[in-house]
Amino acid sequence: MSTPTPLASFLGGFGLSLPVYSLMILNGNVFGISGFVHRAVRGNKEALIATVGLIIGGTIIGAVEGRGPESSSSSLPGLLLSGLLVGLGTKLSNGCTSGHMLAGLSRFSKRSITATAIFFCTAVATTKLLHPPRFLPTNPPDYSLNTMDKTLLVAQTIPLLASVLLYTYVRLHFQMANSVFELIYAQSSMSFFNPKNSPSLGERKLRPVARLAALMSTTVEFALALRLSNLTDPKKVTAFLLLPSHPAFDPSLAFLAIGAIPIGAILYHLFRGPERPVLGGSWAIPKSGSIDSKLVLGSVLFGIGWGISGLCPGPAVINLGRALSSGSQLTNWLWWSFAFIVGGLCVN
Repeated sequence: MSTPTPLASFLGGFGLSLPVYSLMILNGNVFGISGFVHRAVRGNKEALIATVGLIIGGTIIGAVEGRGPESSSSSLPGLLLSGLLVGLGTKLSNGCTSGHMLAGLSRFSKRSITATAIFFCTAVATTKLLHPPRFLPTNPPDYSLNTMDKTLLVAQTIPLLASVLLYTYVRLHFQMANSVFELIYAQSSMSFFNPKNSPSLGERKLRPVARLAALMSTTVEFALALRLSNLTDPKKVTAFLLLPSHPAFDPSLAFLAIGAIPIGAILYHLFRGPERPVLGGSWAIPKSGSIDSKLVLGSVLFGIGWGISGLCPGPAVINLGRALSSGSQLTNWLWWSFAFIVGGLCVN
C-alpha cells in the first residue's frame, strides 16, 4: 500500500532540476546516471566521481534516517533480470530517466522524447502484466512535510551553495583576468595583447579539480532531492506505472516531473550561460540525432527492466549508498548493481 506525497515529490522534483542545470553550466555535462556508471566501469575518472557522489549522498541519507532503503516487490531473480535489462537498455539507448526524461525533455530533445515515450509505455505494460495482484489500494494523499523532508530540504542548500561558489569564483577570476588584459592592452601598442583576440578563460583553461568538485556537489544534491521526492522507493514507482485505472495508483512520480521538467526547460532555454562551460572544456550536450533502432530497442529493454522491479539507475545507486550505511538489504542492491554493470558491458 502506497501513500502519495504530492508536496514532497513536487519539491524533490524542483530540487532535481537545480543540480541537472548546475552540472551543465559548470562542466557542460548531461546529468545521465546510467552514463556515469557505464563510463565509470570503463575507467572514466569524472564518471567515477559522479557515481561515488551519488553513493555518498545515499550514505548520508541512510545515516540521517537510521534505516535502510525501501525494498522492491521483485524476488532476487527478478532483480537480476531487471538490472541486466536496465543496464543493456540504457547503454543501447544512451540514457535513462535522468538523462532522457529529466535532462532530455527539458531540452526538448526529439531522441529523449521518443525514448521516454517508449520506455514509459513498455514499463506500464510490464507492470500491469506482473504486479497488479500484489498491490493494495493506495492511502489518502499526504500533503505535509515530515521532519525528514524538512531536513533534506535544508541539507540540499549545502551542495547547492558549493556549486554557486564554484561558479562565482571562476566567473570573478574570469572578469579579473579580462580586466588585466584590457589594462595591458591600454598601455601597450602590441596587438597580441588585445583582449578581443584572446580566447575566453573557459576555452583556454580546463580546471580538472574544480570539475570533480562540481560533480561531487551536484550528485550529492541530486541524491538528497530524489530521496525528498520519495521516488527512491521502487514500490511507489511501480504504483505509478499501474496508472490511474488501478486502485493502487500513486501519482507521486507525476508531481516529481511537474516540479522538475518545466523548471529545467526554463533554466536550459533562457539561462544557458556562457559560450563554454564555466569550468572549461567543451559542451557534451547531445545534438539532435536520428531516432535509430538502437534507441528504440534500448528503450524497450530498459522499460521492461524498469517495469519488473520499479528500479532505474538513479534510485538504485542512491539506495546502494543507503544500504551501505545501514547494512539493510545490501545483498539485493549489490546484485542489482552487478547485473546492471554486466548488462552495460554487453554493449560496446
